[in-house]
Amino acid sequence: MNVTTLIPDGTGLLDWPTLSTVKKSVVTVGGFDGMHRGHLAVVKRTVALAQSHRAYSVVVMFDPRPALVHGYAATHDGEDPAPGTRDPDALTSVHQRLRIMHELGVDHVLVVHYTLAFAAKSFRFFLGQLVGKLGMRTLVLGSDAAMGANRTGDIAAIRNLSEATGVFELSVVEDLGPGYVRVPAVITPRVPDRAGEPQDPTAQMTKAELRAWSKEHQGRKTRVWSSSYVRYLLSQGRIHDANEVLGSRHAIEGLVVHGEGLGRTLGFPTANLGDDIDGYIPVDGVYAGWLVDLGERNHDASGSEATSTPPQANGETVGFSSATSPSDEIRMAAHSPWRWPAAISIGTKPTYDDGNGANQRVIEPYAITKDWLELYGHTVRVEFSGFLSPQIAFPDSEALKRAMGGWSDKTLALVAGNEAKDEAKDESAR
Repeated sequence: MNVTTLIPDGTGLLDWPTLSTVKKSVVTVGGFDGMHRGHLAVVKRTVALAQSHRAYSVVVMFDPRPALVHGYAATHDGEDPAPGTRDPDALTSVHQRLRIMHELGVDHVLVVHYTLAFAAKSFRFFLGQLVGKLGMRTLVLGSDAAMGANRTGDIAAIRNLSEATGVFELSVVEDLGPGYVRVPAVITPRVPDRAGEPQDPTAQMTKAELRAWSKEHQGRKTRVWSSSYVRYLLSQGRIHDANEVLGSRHAIEGLVVHGEGLGRTLGFPTANLGDDIDGYIPVDGVYAGWLVDLGERNHDASGSEATSTPPQANGETVGFSSATSPSDEIRMAAHSPWRWPAAISIGTKPTYDDGNGANQRVIEPYAITKDWLELYGHTVRVEFSGFLSPQIAFPDSEALKRAMGGWSDKTLALVAGNEAKDEAKDESAR
């Protein structure tokens, strides 16, 4: 899979690459944050159509997220986000999305640096560029897609353009999810008040109660298979429901740094993650899941990967499969020797401020293994399987030690049960 970074000029124009002078392309467009089941269906359709037409499968992916760019502009006098602006609401990093697209068999990913000038172009102009520059014969979109200035390019408008010009076909992937839910207009993280997986607070409500809840929280209609809903679920600690939408375990990735050493003193050494985290951090609490060692990477002084994918130079193309050795896919695989069950603690240090009024989030996974792990300086992946408990203040170290032992036991039981379910699904799919 080839990955190309495209950066618009000041007027929003892109210098599109020439993929081929003879071979056509099947293209899909979007942010693909989270790569949930809806995204997977769209990308799989793109790859399948490309293979049937002997064309390239092409994903045009926006980074940063359009929501971040427009939200930033609304509070900064119409300016684009400054370089290095963090996006705490992003479910996945670009690298995490690329990894999945590579597994799905995509030929080309064009990572477009999303700017306000680029967003101001009409959908007709944008699609004309895809046809003229990329040789697009088919455009694949989800049924709720919209693009172009003021999002005027909805499915109806794009279909009319396709039929009027005859230069490209439109393939619409209908929503295959279980419908819609109501999500608060402003997502506020809420720590569950008891141990165990949180339940949907609206599940047992009458229609009248649901209307009252929706009015109180300014609930808006949202697809179940959507990044917004996954973000809401994770902010409430509802890991099972989030993973169901994603079709896999939600995960974050980061660099292991030296911590205070308390876990090691208690006999439960944790892999403390640094401040630079890829992926959406769930609400504070203790979780069951997995820790995966992705190996040592080249990092700069800030802890960021010095050699990253996608490339940062405008128009530069790299092959995604030339990552680390052994590859991330091998390390992440089930029963890999680099994967361990883990009890994961997420907390907040109120004494720390990052300069933006936000307290420091502390992520401390404890790998449940008899082996001694030396992970300092390694990039690790933390996968979430379920919520175990809210954070609790313990009277002494012995009480904390007993609790950590209990969380470890519950983690082993939970991940073993989930593994059995996954294997049963795989067997039935054969």
